[in-house]
Amino acid sequence: MEALICRKLGDPTGPMTETSPIAVSTSHPKPEIGSPTEVRVRVFSTSLNYANYLQILGKYQEKPPLPFIPGSDFSGVVESVGSGVGKFKVGDRVCSYASLGSYAEMIVVDENHLFLVPDGCDLVDAGALPVAFGTSHVALVHRAQLKPGQVLLVLGAAGGVGLSAVQIGKVCGAIVIAAARGPAKVNFLKSLGVDHAVNLSQDGIIESVKQFLKTRKLKGVDVLYDPVGGKLTKESMKLLNWGAHILVIGFASGEVPVIPANIALVKNWTIHGLYWGSYRTHCPRMLDDSLNELLSWLAKGLIFLNISHRYTLSEANLAFSAIKEREAIGKVMLVLARAATAKL
Repeated sequence: MEALICRKLGDPTGPMTETSPIAVSTSHPKPEIGSPTEVRVRVFSTSLNYANYLQILGKYQEKPPLPFIPGSDFSGVVESVGSGVGKFKVGDRVCSYASLGSYAEMIVVDENHLFLVPDGCDLVDAGALPVAFGTSHVALVHRAQLKPGQVLLVLGAAGGVGLSAVQIGKVCGAIVIAAARGPAKVNFLKSLGVDHAVNLSQDGIIESVKQFLKTRKLKGVDVLYDPVGGKLTKESMKLLNWGAHILVIGFASGEVPVIPANIALVKNWTIHGLYWGSYRTHCPRMLDDSLNELLSWLAKGLIFLNISHRYTLSEANLAFSAIKEREAIGKVMLVLARAATAKL
């Protein structure tokens, strides 16, 4: 089968040559079903997340032994099932996520980790959903318990997790402030109906948000959704209400921010670290409920996936470049070559 192999750590955005960190194998062994409850899925699409890029660079918290097949969330069609599988049958359209291995034509997962894709939902959208929307749903709905009328500030709002946070914030009835860089991203966010958009390329976040809050007679931000880190986090903390929630999602800026404990004490802030992947180990039922609700929202049209870029496995370097250069508005996807022409 065809698979993308990470042979060594390094920047995957350059030309895919014999010395590059990633390469496409056309004869990688097909993964075998190893237990009665496992399912083999023919992958249709698989998502690129910033974490996948960091993992190949060797800068992610989980460092698998080399060589490995990267990849996390995916969608596809059930190709074969173990003898004890009762939830799925050959031909079912499914989506899921894995710690590794989705950048390949086939992947094997336990049936308890699979989710049926509702009728009418696009498989590329389903492959883009689990990590980005799953992260934001757990963060906003379960951890911060976002309520109607509360003010939500989303940093990095035009990225994969950012756009998902904006949409989930609107579904929850929050007043959504979205921060991004560049007019194209800001105009797209405005088209989604955000209550206020900040173009960080030309406006300071403190001044812009304070002016909006004053206009709407609002005291401050109740929930900060932060996948960026760095200086932007420090500035955003000046906008937070007493009793606000800070959701630490990631550090796309490359800088881990310092949140002063003395101010958190005085302001009664709650700081949530959110490593979504660990929920499979510690709170699997909540994770399942979260993804099932998101798939229901997708089927009802309450949320949507903006697929910014689509590439094949052989174009993976270009896909990672789109992530690195912040070119995407929404998700970057790998659609497998054989799947690209399939009618599923």
